[in-house]
Amino acid sequence: MTPSDIPAVGTNYRGTDKLITGIVLAVITFWLFAQTTLNIAPAMSADLKISQNLNNIAVSITALFSGIFIVIAGGLADRIGRMKMTYIGLGLSITGSFLIVISPSGTAVFLLAGRILQGLSAACIMPSTLALMQAYFDGKERQRALSFWSIGSWGGSGLSSLFGGLIASTVGWRWIFILSIIVAIVSYLLLRGTPESKVQQTQDKRTFDWTGLIAFVIAMVALNIVIGQGAGLGWLSPAVLTGTAIFIVAAIAFFRIETRGKNSFIDLALFNNKTFSGATLSNFLLNGAAGTQLVSLALVQEEAGLSSLQSGLMTAGYLVAILSTIRVGEKLLQKMGPRKPMLLGCFITGIGILLTCFTFLLAKEYIIVAFIGFTLFGIGLGFYATPSTDAAVSNVPGNKAGSASGIYKMASSLGAAFGVAISAAIFYGISKTNGTAPMADIFLGRTDNIYVRYAAAVGLLFNVFMVVVAIIAILITVPKSPIKTMIK
Repeated sequence: MTPSDIPAVGTNYRGTDKLITGIVLAVITFWLFAQTTLNIAPAMSADLKISQNLNNIAVSITALFSGIFIVIAGGLADRIGRMKMTYIGLGLSITGSFLIVISPSGTAVFLLAGRILQGLSAACIMPSTLALMQAYFDGKERQRALSFWSIGSWGGSGLSSLFGGLIASTVGWRWIFILSIIVAIVSYLLLRGTPESKVQQTQDKRTFDWTGLIAFVIAMVALNIVIGQGAGLGWLSPAVLTGTAIFIVAAIAFFRIETRGKNSFIDLALFNNKTFSGATLSNFLLNGAAGTQLVSLALVQEEAGLSSLQSGLMTAGYLVAILSTIRVGEKLLQKMGPRKPMLLGCFITGIGILLTCFTFLLAKEYIIVAFIGFTLFGIGLGFYATPSTDAAVSNVPGNKAGSASGIYKMASSLGAAFGVAISAAIFYGISKTNGTAPMADIFLGRTDNIYVRYAAAVGLLFNVFMVVVAIIAILITVPKSPIKTMIK
């Protein structure tokens, strides 16, 4: 029997606004609430009395675990049901947020455990909800639904800094995760009763690819530790060199297992589709630009004395821009296909991030320029979001929608995890060396923090580099003509 997608078991159910609302609320449990650590990390570190190294791990570990397990969760969603996996994700989100809320001072155990559960929650929710959009909506209605899904993810990430700063500066950072629990419960109530959607399975039962998964987990965790701890331990220290060797060996083993195995947990054959590959790679790189927020906001908090709320206000334009342009991206997709709006979005995003690199300015001037930069950042992502998502999930067979969605969102999570980790490593690593900044004469104002500002500029320029690579990837892979959907 050939696998086929079952849009609804025993019904002719079609998607509703209630379903869209429930899905968007499920999505923002990660993008709005879990992502607030990009801005409130200093407040959490001070309250919990944990080191900067542990604090950096807590920031990136959620996206890392989401990326590691998201493809598995996407495959499970296809097999056992997308609604069921969404419910599981909401339960993990509630549990993880609760552990963070009760985290005691002097230890990071509860915090790290809660952040890991939040990552696993996102792994369950993101591919499942994307596949639900594909199963229950068609044509322009699907594109509209994907736009709202994008508002939940990109818009949630845009609001996270401002929202986190507001809550942390008023009632305390723990209330962020109390509100996350409430939102997860409301999402469940809205989604309850939605018919199940899953893929009809063949009679042949295949064993799970545990060896591929183990190799992938070892490689990703080793790489994240090397990036995050390399500056502190020393890039040529035995620990870092050992971690690098472990990553290389595990990565080689992973690719050998996945290319030779018959039941790979990551379907590498999907990357034979150039459009899917280009959308996924550019998605990885643009999500990696999340490091822009970490470095820029940390700089103005540490060197300009801004509070988490004040620094969060720098990104207010990002929020307004992305929420107001996501639907514009949808319209551009319908008129032009995905390539042009994806390229336009990347170009505007790159210009915006470049403006945040102007750390040589006086503090007041930098805040204004960075505000403009974050606004352009949001406009660019708004143009890019829906065309990229549609190019990825609408160009694969329906019976692989969950797996394809999982890989696409794996790119989002791993991009954010490694982008933040690399940007933080560059910023904190260079700033601690106390060297002499090149072109020190161009830095205005204080002279005692020039090297820190230089380190921030280098960390931010890394994010510009990722956007440039994303543009090249789109030019090479995404066709000029509109893409004909393959989903039936």
